[in-house]
Amino acid sequence: MKKTIYNKFDKKLISSLPPVAFSGRIEVIISENEANKAVDYLLSQDLLGIDTETRPSFRRGEQHKVSLLQVCDDNICFLFRLNYIGMSGSIIRLLEDKTVKKIGLSLHDDMIMLHRRAAFDAGLFVDLQDLVGEIGIEDLSLQKLYANIFGKRIIKRQQLSNWENAVLTEKQKLYAATDAWTCIQLYKELVQMKETKDYELVIVDDTASELTCSNQ
Repeated sequence: MKKTIYNKFDKKLISSLPPVAFSGRIEVIISENEANKAVDYLLSQDLLGIDTETRPSFRRGEQHKVSLLQVCDDNICFLFRLNYIGMSGSIIRLLEDKTVKKIGLSLHDDMIMLHRRAAFDAGLFVDLQDLVGEIGIEDLSLQKLYANIFGKRIIKRQQLSNWENAVLTEKQKLYAATDAWTCIQLYKELVQMKETKDYELVIVDDTASELTCSNQ
């Protein structure tokens, strides 16, 4: 049975979908020694999900540096607290690596924020926003993409929380890990869809509110 996806997913439908969350192990990294071990492990894997979090600014002209770099495989997510350890040598090694695919969303923005902390030459990264366009999806947010392709809801309540808290809450840690992990799941599914063509794209006509179908 073909998977049905939409070029634009109705945001109003997301709240009714069942939630999804990372179920693996989460490790918070606050020292260079821990970072070295984490990066050694991550670079031994085949595929990684990546994302960043920054303390939100609520005053005009106020800007904060990126606080958290989260990187995971299917089983473990490492939360590198950059506001504590900065862009250590091991983190630079991870970001410059050209052997392991690192999957993210809107990576241009993440790279800008990371480059504000330290200079590095970005290695092997894949932006999901580049992949979805190839199969006709126009949405670019992680929440909409996951709802569209998997029919589940990424809970975003922690997005504007304080990522420079002395200790991250369990909800913050789970949110951060889920964002990185869902990038891997989306990448795998998009690659398979592209290879098998086993999906039906429904085109939502915003002006006429009509649906037309086309097989890809």
